[in-house]
Amino acid sequence: MPPFFLKQILHWMRVPGEPHAPAGAPASLRVFRAGRNYLKLRLWTWGAAQLAALAGIIFWTVVLLEVERAAGTRRATEAAEREATVTITPTETEPAATPPAKANAKARPRRNRDFSWSGFKQGLVELAMRLPPWAFPLIWFAKVGGIALYLIQIPFTYAVRRLDYELRWYVVTDRSLRIRAGVVAVQESTLSFANIQQVEVSQGPLQRLLGLADVRVQSAGGGQTQEGKDGDDSLHTAVFHGVDNATEIRDLILNRLRRFRETGLGDPDEPVQAAEDAGAATPETVAAARELLAEVQALRRAV
Repeated sequence: MPPFFLKQILHWMRVPGEPHAPAGAPASLRVFRAGRNYLKLRLWTWGAAQLAALAGIIFWTVVLLEVERAAGTRRATEAAEREATVTITPTETEPAATPPAKANAKARPRRNRDFSWSGFKQGLVELAMRLPPWAFPLIWFAKVGGIALYLIQIPFTYAVRRLDYELRWYVVTDRSLRIRAGVVAVQESTLSFANIQQVEVSQGPLQRLLGLADVRVQSAGGGQTQEGKDGDDSLHTAVFHGVDNATEIRDLILNRLRRFRETGLGDPDEPVQAAEDAGAATPETVAAARELLAEVQALRRAV
Protein backbone atom coordinates (compact mmCIF):
# COMPACT_ATOMS: atom_id res chain seq x y z
CA MET A 1 0.00 0.00 0.00
CA PRO A 2 1.38 3.47 -0.87
CA PRO A 3 2.82 5.27 2.20
CA PHE A 4 0.65 8.34 1.64
CA PHE A 5 -2.62 6.39 1.70
CA LEU A 6 -1.35 4.29 4.60
CA LYS A 7 -0.57 7.40 6.61
CA GLN A 8 -3.98 8.93 5.86
CA ILE A 9 -5.87 5.76 6.78
CA LEU A 10 -3.94 5.33 10.02
CA HIS A 11 -4.54 8.97 10.92
CA TRP A 12 -8.25 8.68 10.19
CA MET A 13 -8.62 5.44 12.16
CA ARG A 14 -6.40 6.71 15.02
CA VAL A 15 -4.18 3.64 14.84
CA PRO A 16 -0.98 4.02 16.93
CA GLY A 17 2.38 3.79 15.24
CA GLU A 18 5.19 1.34 15.88
CA PRO A 19 5.00 -0.04 19.44
CA HIS A 20 7.60 0.94 22.00
CA ALA A 21 10.22 -1.65 22.82
CA PRO A 22 9.49 -3.64 25.99
CA ALA A 23 11.87 -3.81 28.93
CA GLY A 24 15.32 -5.01 27.97
CA ALA A 25 18.67 -3.97 26.56
CA PRO A 26 18.38 -1.94 23.33
CA ALA A 27 21.11 -4.05 21.74
CA SER A 28 19.01 -7.20 22.24
CA LEU A 29 15.98 -5.83 20.40
CA ARG A 30 14.66 -8.09 17.63
CA VAL A 31 11.59 -7.29 15.51
CA PHE A 32 9.77 -10.01 13.56
CA ARG A 33 6.93 -9.71 11.06
CA ALA A 34 4.38 -12.11 9.66
CA GLY A 35 5.39 -14.01 6.54
CA ARG A 36 4.49 -12.78 3.08
CA ASN A 37 2.35 -15.87 2.51
CA TYR A 38 0.32 -14.87 5.56
CA LEU A 39 -0.88 -11.84 3.61
CA LYS A 40 -1.67 -14.03 0.61
CA LEU A 41 -3.68 -16.38 2.83
CA ARG A 42 -5.68 -13.50 4.30
CA LEU A 43 -6.36 -12.07 0.84
CA TRP A 44 -7.39 -15.48 -0.51
CA THR A 45 -9.92 -15.93 2.28
CA TRP A 46 -11.13 -12.37 1.72
CA GLY A 47 -11.54 -13.00 -2.01
CA ALA A 48 -13.39 -16.27 -1.38
CA ALA A 49 -15.80 -14.49 0.97
CA GLN A 50 -16.40 -11.74 -1.59
CA LEU A 51 -17.09 -14.25 -4.36
CA ALA A 52 -19.48 -16.16 -2.12
CA ALA A 53 -21.35 -12.95 -1.30
CA LEU A 54 -21.49 -12.00 -4.98
CA ALA A 55 -22.84 -15.43 -5.89
CA GLY A 56 -25.52 -15.05 -3.20
CA ILE A 57 -26.52 -11.64 -4.55
CA ILE A 58 -26.81 -12.97 -8.11
CA PHE A 59 -28.73 -16.05 -6.98
CA TRP A 60 -31.35 -14.18 -4.98
CA THR A 61 -31.69 -11.51 -7.68
CA VAL A 62 -32.52 -14.20 -10.24
CA VAL A 63 -34.90 -15.92 -7.80
CA LEU A 64 -36.65 -12.64 -7.03
CA LEU A 65 -37.12 -11.92 -10.72
CA GLU A 66 -38.53 -15.41 -11.35
CA VAL A 67 -40.86 -15.27 -8.35
CA GLU A 68 -42.10 -11.80 -9.25
CA ARG A 69 -42.77 -12.88 -12.85
CA ALA A 70 -44.53 -16.09 -11.80
CA ALA A 71 -46.62 -14.28 -9.17
CA GLY A 72 -47.63 -11.62 -11.71
CA THR A 73 -48.65 -14.25 -14.24
CA ARG A 74 -50.66 -16.13 -11.64
CA ARG A 75 -52.42 -12.99 -10.45
CA ALA A 76 -53.36 -12.13 -14.04
CA THR A 77 -54.69 -15.66 -14.63
CA GLU A 78 -56.78 -15.63 -11.46
CA ALA A 79 -58.16 -12.18 -12.32
CA ALA A 80 -59.21 -13.41 -15.79
CA GLU A 81 -60.90 -16.48 -14.25
CA ARG A 82 -62.84 -14.31 -11.82
CA GLU A 83 -64.05 -12.06 -14.62
CA ALA A 84 -65.17 -15.09 -16.67
CA THR A 85 -67.05 -16.49 -13.64
CA VAL A 86 -68.89 -13.23 -13.05
CA THR A 87 -70.16 -13.01 -16.66
CA ILE A 88 -71.70 -16.52 -16.58
CA THR A 89 -75.05 -16.75 -14.65
CA PRO A 90 -76.92 -20.02 -14.01
CA THR A 91 -80.35 -20.59 -15.72
CA GLU A 92 -83.45 -21.87 -14.02
CA THR A 93 -83.13 -25.36 -15.55
CA GLU A 94 -79.39 -25.64 -15.05
CA PRO A 95 -77.96 -26.31 -11.62
CA ALA A 96 -75.78 -23.63 -10.13
CA ALA A 97 -72.14 -24.02 -10.93
CA THR A 98 -69.83 -24.95 -8.14
CA PRO A 99 -67.71 -21.95 -7.09
CA PRO A 100 -64.20 -22.20 -8.59
CA ALA A 101 -62.48 -21.95 -5.25
CA LYS A 102 -64.49 -24.82 -3.76
CA ALA A 103 -64.21 -26.88 -6.92
CA ASN A 104 -60.46 -26.44 -6.99
CA ALA A 105 -60.27 -27.29 -3.31
CA LYS A 106 -62.20 -30.53 -3.88
CA ALA A 107 -60.37 -31.50 -7.03
CA ARG A 108 -56.89 -30.56 -5.80
CA PRO A 109 -55.12 -33.69 -4.51
CA ARG A 110 -53.11 -33.57 -1.33
CA ARG A 111 -49.44 -33.60 -2.23
CA ASN A 112 -46.35 -34.26 -0.18
CA ARG A 113 -43.79 -31.57 0.33
CA ASP A 114 -41.56 -31.04 -2.68
CA PHE A 115 -37.94 -30.30 -1.77
CA SER A 116 -36.80 -29.88 -5.39
CA TRP A 117 -35.90 -26.59 -7.04
CA SER A 118 -39.36 -26.30 -8.61
CA GLY A 119 -40.97 -26.95 -5.23
CA PHE A 120 -38.76 -24.32 -3.59
CA LYS A 121 -39.69 -21.75 -6.24
CA GLN A 122 -43.37 -22.68 -6.01
CA GLY A 123 -43.26 -22.14 -2.26
CA LEU A 124 -41.81 -18.68 -2.78
CA VAL A 125 -44.54 -17.93 -5.33
CA GLU A 126 -47.20 -19.00 -2.81
CA LEU A 127 -45.62 -16.70 -0.26
CA ALA A 128 -45.47 -13.83 -2.77
CA MET A 129 -49.19 -14.26 -3.51
CA ARG A 130 -49.98 -13.48 0.12
CA LEU A 131 -47.93 -10.27 0.15
CA PRO A 132 -49.53 -6.86 -0.43
CA PRO A 133 -48.87 -5.06 -3.74
CA TRP A 134 -46.32 -2.69 -2.18
CA ALA A 135 -44.15 -5.52 -0.86
CA PHE A 136 -42.12 -6.16 -4.03
CA PRO A 137 -41.01 -2.52 -4.50
CA LEU A 138 -39.88 -2.54 -0.86
CA ILE A 139 -37.98 -5.79 -1.40
CA TRP A 140 -36.26 -4.36 -4.47
CA PHE A 141 -35.33 -1.22 -2.54
CA ALA A 142 -33.69 -3.36 0.16
CA LYS A 143 -31.99 -5.45 -2.54
CA VAL A 144 -30.46 -2.40 -4.22
CA GLY A 145 -29.33 -1.11 -0.83
CA GLY A 146 -27.65 -4.43 -0.10
CA ILE A 147 -25.81 -4.36 -3.43
CA ALA A 148 -24.63 -0.79 -2.72
CA LEU A 149 -23.34 -1.82 0.72
CA TYR A 150 -21.55 -4.78 -0.84
CA LEU A 151 -19.74 -2.52 -3.31
CA ILE A 152 -18.84 0.00 -0.60
CA GLN A 153 -17.37 -2.58 1.77
CA ILE A 154 -14.97 -4.07 -0.79
CA PRO A 155 -12.20 -1.42 -0.56
CA PHE A 156 -12.70 -1.01 3.20
CA THR A 157 -12.41 -4.71 4.05
CA TYR A 158 -9.45 -5.08 1.67
CA ALA A 159 -7.65 -2.20 3.39
CA VAL A 160 -8.32 -3.75 6.80
CA ARG A 161 -6.87 -7.11 5.71
CA ARG A 162 -3.81 -5.43 4.21
CA LEU A 163 -3.20 -3.17 7.21
CA ASP A 164 -3.67 -6.08 9.61
CA TYR A 165 -0.63 -7.62 7.95
CA GLU A 166 1.50 -4.48 7.73
CA LEU A 167 0.76 -3.38 11.31
CA ARG A 168 1.45 -6.72 12.95
CA TRP A 169 4.49 -6.38 15.25
CA TYR A 170 6.41 -9.09 17.12
CA VAL A 171 9.11 -7.52 19.35
CA VAL A 172 11.52 -9.53 21.51
CA THR A 173 14.23 -8.33 23.92
CA ASP A 174 16.33 -10.19 26.47
CA ARG A 175 13.76 -9.54 29.20
CA SER A 176 10.32 -9.64 27.59
CA LEU A 177 8.32 -9.75 24.39
CA ARG A 178 5.55 -7.58 23.00
CA ILE A 179 2.95 -8.33 20.34
CA ARG A 180 0.65 -5.81 18.68
CA ALA A 181 -1.98 -6.67 16.08
CA GLY A 182 -5.25 -5.35 14.74
CA VAL A 183 -6.51 -2.26 12.93
CA VAL A 184 -10.13 -1.74 13.90
CA ALA A 185 -9.51 -3.18 17.39
CA VAL A 186 -5.83 -2.86 18.34
CA GLN A 187 -4.55 -5.52 20.75
CA GLU A 188 -1.16 -5.28 22.44
CA SER A 189 0.20 -7.83 24.89
CA THR A 190 3.50 -7.95 26.78
CA LEU A 191 4.95 -10.98 28.54
CA SER A 192 7.97 -10.98 30.82
CA PHE A 193 10.47 -13.82 30.66
CA ALA A 194 10.06 -14.15 34.43
CA ASN A 195 6.56 -15.57 33.86
CA ILE A 196 6.98 -17.57 30.63
CA GLN A 197 6.43 -21.28 31.13
CA GLN A 198 5.99 -22.79 27.67
CA VAL A 199 6.90 -22.04 24.06
CA GLU A 200 5.44 -24.18 21.29
CA VAL A 201 5.11 -24.12 17.51
CA SER A 202 1.84 -25.12 15.83
CA GLN A 203 1.25 -25.58 12.11
CA GLY A 204 -1.92 -26.54 10.28
CA PRO A 205 -2.12 -28.28 6.89
CA LEU A 206 -2.68 -25.05 4.97
CA GLN A 207 0.07 -23.30 6.92
CA ARG A 208 2.42 -26.20 6.16
CA LEU A 209 1.64 -25.80 2.47
CA LEU A 210 2.47 -22.07 2.62
CA GLY A 211 5.52 -22.44 4.87
CA LEU A 212 3.89 -20.67 7.83
CA ALA A 213 3.48 -21.51 11.50
CA ASP A 214 2.36 -20.00 14.80
CA VAL A 215 4.60 -19.59 17.85
CA ARG A 216 2.56 -19.73 21.05
CA VAL A 217 4.11 -18.38 24.24
CA GLN A 218 2.37 -19.32 27.49
CA SER A 219 2.99 -17.49 30.76
CA ALA A 220 2.21 -18.32 34.37
CA GLY A 221 -1.51 -18.44 35.05
CA GLY A 222 -2.34 -19.47 31.49
CA GLY A 223 -3.63 -22.80 30.37
CA GLN A 224 -6.65 -24.30 28.79
CA THR A 225 -10.02 -22.64 28.88
CA GLN A 226 -13.15 -24.24 30.28
CA GLU A 227 -13.86 -25.79 26.91
CA GLY A 228 -10.39 -27.38 26.93
CA LYS A 229 -8.95 -25.22 24.15
CA ASP A 230 -6.16 -22.70 24.26
CA GLY A 231 -7.48 -19.21 23.63
CA ASP A 232 -5.42 -16.70 21.64
CA ASP A 233 -7.21 -13.87 23.44
CA SER A 234 -6.05 -15.08 26.85
CA LEU A 235 -4.10 -12.55 28.91
CA HIS A 236 -1.52 -15.26 29.56
CA THR A 237 -0.86 -16.23 25.96
CA ALA A 238 0.99 -14.43 23.17
CA VAL A 239 0.88 -15.81 19.63
CA PHE A 240 3.22 -15.00 16.73
CA HIS A 241 0.68 -15.60 13.96
CA GLY A 242 1.71 -16.61 10.44
CA VAL A 243 5.51 -16.35 10.72
CA ASP A 244 7.82 -18.09 8.25
CA ASN A 245 10.72 -18.40 10.72
CA ALA A 246 8.93 -20.04 13.65
CA THR A 247 11.90 -22.23 14.59
CA GLU A 248 14.22 -19.22 14.79
CA ILE A 249 11.76 -17.32 17.00
CA ARG A 250 11.21 -20.30 19.27
CA ASP A 251 14.93 -20.96 19.70
CA LEU A 252 15.63 -17.28 20.36
CA ILE A 253 12.97 -17.08 23.07
CA LEU A 254 14.11 -20.32 24.70
CA ASN A 255 17.76 -19.24 24.60
CA ARG A 256 17.03 -15.88 26.16
CA LEU A 257 14.66 -17.45 28.65
CA ARG A 258 17.37 -19.90 29.73
CA ARG A 259 19.96 -17.13 30.07
CA PHE A 260 17.44 -14.94 31.89
CA ARG A 261 16.93 -17.62 34.53
CA GLU A 262 20.60 -18.52 34.82
CA THR A 263 21.86 -14.95 35.23
CA GLY A 264 18.86 -13.53 37.13
CA LEU A 265 18.05 -10.57 34.93
CA GLY A 266 15.00 -9.65 36.97
CA ASP A 267 16.71 -6.56 38.47
CA PRO A 268 16.75 -3.70 35.91
CA ASP A 269 19.94 -2.27 37.53
CA GLU A 270 21.97 -5.40 36.85
CA PRO A 271 24.26 -5.39 33.78
CA VAL A 272 22.75 -6.98 30.68
CA GLN A 273 24.71 -9.33 28.42
CA ALA A 274 23.18 -9.54 24.97
CA ALA A 275 26.34 -9.95 22.88
CA GLU A 276 25.40 -13.42 21.74
CA ASP A 277 22.10 -12.33 20.15
CA ALA A 278 23.01 -8.78 19.12
CA GLY A 279 26.48 -9.55 17.77
CA ALA A 280 28.16 -6.81 19.87
CA ALA A 281 29.01 -6.14 23.54
CA THR A 282 26.82 -3.87 25.61
CA PRO A 283 28.22 -0.63 27.11
CA GLU A 284 28.14 -2.17 30.59
CA THR A 285 30.23 -5.12 29.41
CA VAL A 286 32.81 -2.83 27.77
CA ALA A 287 33.07 -0.65 30.86
CA ALA A 288 33.58 -3.69 33.10
CA ALA A 289 36.24 -5.09 30.77
CA ARG A 290 38.13 -1.78 30.72
CA GLU A 291 38.01 -1.55 34.50
CA LEU A 292 39.33 -5.09 34.83
CA LEU A 293 42.11 -4.35 32.32
CA ALA A 294 43.15 -1.24 34.28
CA GLU A 295 43.34 -3.24 37.50
CA VAL A 296 45.44 -5.95 35.83
CA GLN A 297 47.84 -3.35 34.41
CA ALA A 298 48.15 -1.67 37.83
CA LEU A 299 48.85 -5.04 39.44
CA ARG A 300 51.61 -5.78 36.93
CA ARG A 301 53.30 -2.45 37.53
CA ALA A 302 53.18 -3.04 41.27
CA VAL A 303 54.78 -6.46 40.88
